Amino acid sequence: MKLTILMPCLNEAETLGICIKKANDWLSRSGIDGEVLIADNGSTDGSQKIAQENGARVVDVPVRGYGSALYYGCLSAQGEYIIMGDSDNSYDFSNLDVFVQKLDQGYDLVMGNRFLGGIAPGAMPWKNRYIGNPALTFIGRALFKCPAKDFHCGLRGFTKNAFLRMDLRTTGMEFASEMVIKANLFGMKIAEVPTTLSKDGRSRPPHLRPWRDGWRHLRFMLLFSPRWLFLIPGIIIFILSSVSYFLLLGNPLKIGNITFDIHTLFYAQTGMTLGLLSIILGIVVRMFGIREGLLQDHQLLFWARKTPILEIGSVLGVLLMLIGVYLGFELLSDWGGKDFGQLNYGELLRSVSLSTLLISFGGIGFLGSLIMGFLTLPTRRS
Repeated sequence: MKLTILMPCLNEAETLGICIKKANDWLSRSGIDGEVLIADNGSTDGSQKIAQENGARVVDVPVRGYGSALYYGCLSAQGEYIIMGDSDNSYDFSNLDVFVQKLDQGYDLVMGNRFLGGIAPGAMPWKNRYIGNPALTFIGRALFKCPAKDFHCGLRGFTKNAFLRMDLRTTGMEFASEMVIKANLFGMKIAEVPTTLSKDGRSRPPHLRPWRDGWRHLRFMLLFSPRWLFLIPGIIIFILSSVSYFLLLGNPLKIGNITFDIHTLFYAQTGMTLGLLSIILGIVVRMFGIREGLLQDHQLLFWARKTPILEIGSVLGVLLMLIGVYLGFELLSDWGGKDFGQLNYGELLRSVSLSTLLISFGGIGFLGSLIMGFLTLPTRRS
């Protein structure tokens, strides 16, 4: 079988039959050997019976969630190609030729573009049309160099082999974003074709909540790019703060009529600490994403598995903490030599700053190495 037209379904009795009929009519006209598959996610309105009466195959998905329905539907698909779209009659299943043509040309993922094909009045809320979709698409293109200009179009086609290679894991609305992101990260061939969007035919409100779901997609994209969310900002903050810190560690710094002294030193110390923490979190998130199959495998994890990262990081962390504590006792000893009397706070606080910086760096390094060591433990995958 060449093609499976997949529709997720949850109480779509009002529109499901129309969508299936359009898809079957198109299959008949095009002469393509295909099927219409309904991934039912627990409908209670008789959608299953409507689907079967209209000649569709129904697969029951016991795990709730938009992503779960699509995932198990794709697993059950018998076609070499899969074209998926919502069953609310917003997408046109009577004109899928362009998707099949691109798949025949060797593309792994073919995205629909509603802005090129046309959006009917009332089909897309203004928040989605002019704010949400453009903003999320811009971020997706910037972070992952994605060629698609409509990042969240629900009508898309892909090969069954590409779906299996993606190893998609999310069960909710993030499924659509994960598919596009992984296709880019894995170097798959992606094309975009015009498609139309109509106002859905349901009488009930849509499941989509623009602000909440928009934030979920944004959060997901950022977490999928720990380099830009954690590593690069952390490195920039760490370098700038370090330069400021070491310029001020010995003496105050005067620029024009402004003198930067101990107060600025402590702000620089805070920046260094946050920068280091951000860098370590970026590495940890990357390792966790690889381990869970959300991110593509990377030389980082291979190196970490072959290196005693837990032991090295722990030793270095403890060493830094001991040096910091030693400096602290030196300060205490000097103070004792002065009979715990009046102190020169400028000079003292600079030394205290260095001592506490080393202790905090050592602690962060020690705890970070424990987490990384935990993530490198070999496990059995189901």
